[in-house]
Amino acid sequence: MLGVFEIHEPETAQDASTLLAKHGWEATVYAGGTELLVLMKEGLVHYPHLVNIKTVPGLDGITVDTANNSLEIGSLATHRQLETSETVKERLPLLAEVEATVANVRVRSAGTIGGNLCFAEPHSDPATFLMAWGATLELTRGDGSRQVAIEDFFVDLFETAREEDEILTGIKLPLLADTTGGYEKFTTHERPTACVATVLQMKDGAIDDARLSVGSVGPVPIRVPEAEGTLRGEQPSDALFEAAAEHAHDAADAVGDIYGSANYKRHLVRVLTARALNKAVAQAGRKG
Repeated sequence: MLGVFEIHEPETAQDASTLLAKHGWEATVYAGGTELLVLMKEGLVHYPHLVNIKTVPGLDGITVDTANNSLEIGSLATHRQLETSETVKERLPLLAEVEATVANVRVRSAGTIGGNLCFAEPHSDPATFLMAWGATLELTRGDGSRQVAIEDFFVDLFETAREEDEILTGIKLPLLADTTGGYEKFTTHERPTACVATVLQMKDGAIDDARLSVGSVGPVPIRVPEAEGTLRGEQPSDALFEAAAEHAHDAADAVGDIYGSANYKRHLVRVLTARALNKAVAQAGRKG
């Protein structure tokens, strides 16, 4: 049973923020609803006020900011939109590939990228990928907006840095030259048991810079700076990738649950890290 609630339909993000501030803990944001409605139907949470931001125009856009050389994604863009967007396929094709693996087509058609990030469910494909790519999130409230690096956004299990009266309005991803990436996951359900994303900037056949993130094994996705440091300035090789994978294994804040034991998840991280790095280098070779 969903219980009794009122749906508010603001016209702007600022209006939505005002409603959230007015109703406090009794209100929450409603976007795609793929996570929220399940919890409400199960009686695990109840909000007397739902602030439906789908009535706010312009929050589902997918555009390229040529001045800042970045991909701009509105928080209401669905996984399916990102999967099929020609702009995404052309400018950041790995994102389209990642989004195509999210849950099932029904979820991808309704679920939004903003809702996925704000719900902060630990088994998230987009969160792990966006962290590796260095995404920045825009949070808006009545008196303005602020930019938050995605690695500072996730605080703990189902907890983010978003204030109660803030709306996630957009995601910005840099479009960097000579950049390649790889994403690998293992899953036996619709949610990944473990996933690894890596982004490499190549120069003269060597790894000039590297970012690597691990997700779905602990409360929040994490960067692995030890693995990144191992990769920088080196020529790609199996031995190098095995060393980076070992760092990722050791850094993984794995927690046992219905998806597997902590040791099993750390093992998966090691395997997936090597695969993601090999995929990234192979992609760079195809581009070359």
